[in-house]
Amino acid sequence: MNWKKFFVVTFNVIIAAYLLLAVTAFIGKTGKDKVCQGVRVLIDQGVAGGFLTPQDVRTMLTVANQNPVGRKLTDVNLRAMEEKLKTQELIDQVECYKTQDGCVTVLITERVPVIRVLAASGDDYYVDKDGHIMQNTGYACNLMVATGHIGRDYARRVLSQVGSLIMADEFWRNQTEQLNVLPDSTLEMVPRVGDHIIYLGSPTGIVKKLERLHKFYQYGLSQAGWNKYSRISVEFSNQIVCKRR
Repeated sequence: MNWKKFFVVTFNVIIAAYLLLAVTAFIGKTGKDKVCQGVRVLIDQGVAGGFLTPQDVRTMLTVANQNPVGRKLTDVNLRAMEEKLKTQELIDQVECYKTQDGCVTVLITERVPVIRVLAASGDDYYVDKDGHIMQNTGYACNLMVATGHIGRDYARRVLSQVGSLIMADEFWRNQTEQLNVLPDSTLEMVPRVGDHIIYLGSPTGIVKKLERLHKFYQYGLSQAGWNKYSRISVEFSNQIVCKRR
């Protein structure tokens, strides 16, 4: 046996083990003392765009005394952060986690409105796809507007669904400027392009009505002219009734 080689190998193994234990102990110690360096906020705002900005979320955390910046990461309560943020009207879902670079990441799913209601009664609020009423808090959002005889129950049950259908279709999302609710709860639609009013009738079968209207736009108005009619009705199945200007 080569004793000299044996002792050299043994010595190197011992030194390597010592260094590994020292580094592990050092990391463990500094990990416990590591301070949060920042809050990284990621917001899912959907197709309509939303109200919140990352700075808004950081401000919410500060006001709730839950901003982790400057605190030891071991003292940061992620569950408490999530619970505080979930109480905010504009937030639907939230998830917080710590990262190796010493930051806390906050994933936000925003409660995004599909329509703004300006009722004849003076009510002014937003409605999301789930029928949740969101007060007008002064945030700017480019959405179609619903006007007329609108109660909150109608907004929750009807306008949230109609608004979601329109927002889900790229053509109608860009073409629809306003919905107007008449006293009998039927709907009119004001388009962005074309000097006419579209009468949808009862708020049922909206998808079929919009499909029929889209075809009329393609094969009818494109030939006759966008301003030839003052009123276009798709109230009844399999027909479109137009009133000349």
